[in-house]
Amino acid sequence: MSRTYCIPGVFFLFSAWFLLLIVSISLPYFTAMDITRVHTAGQVTSESSDVLTEIRLGIWGWCADLSSGSTCFNTGHGYSLTFMNSQGGQVTIGSSWTRGLAVLPVAAGVAFIALLLSMSQHITVTLVASLVSFLAALLTLIAFAINIALFAYVKHEMGKLDISETTITGPGFWLTFVSLLLLILAGCTVCFGRRRDRMAGATNNSSQLNGPKVGFLSRFRRN
Repeated sequence: MSRTYCIPGVFFLFSAWFLLLIVSISLPYFTAMDITRVHTAGQVTSESSDVLTEIRLGIWGWCADLSSGSTCFNTGHGYSLTFMNSQGGQVTIGSSWTRGLAVLPVAAGVAFIALLLSMSQHITVTLVASLVSFLAALLTLIAFAINIALFAYVKHEMGKLDISETTITGPGFWLTFVSLLLLILAGCTVCFGRRRDRMAGATNNSSQLNGPKVGFLSRFRRN
């Protein structure tokens, strides 16, 4: 593969894989890497009657800021949450809205495979690397769509509590989007690099075939 295209392709893939890896660690292990965040100003309580001032939703669990400090819950993927206001109203974020977040680690794994394949100089392997990069981009696109759906649903449900709250996207949300763009760039870069190699190879073969012809008798002439 052309070095001009090889280095940027590997860089894009490595960056995308690294970002997806960070996002995949997520809550409760990496507390800053949440997907959706809710600021409630202490007007919401959990099922255990704890007053929550901030709620952060991740892949493997969720975290909350209480009056006594911050705490995280390692629930595993596909968890559900119930919140209540002071008037007795409550909303539930079902497991069907958080289960799909597990697509992110799968996308990270596929991106890592594409990264390994992109380091090869074999033309066929680079073609496979390009296809795997686009597969990782497709999985990341699905994961990003799930992130959007979760954010929209949480915002909608929290609005039902009739409280002063602000629902925003977390760092993991935007890093997923950046990873998607990097994977698309990586797939295109690797693909264009392979196409350039094929064109260069065809040009060289054509030059050899169209070179000056040597007569039969000239082969026996002395230089």
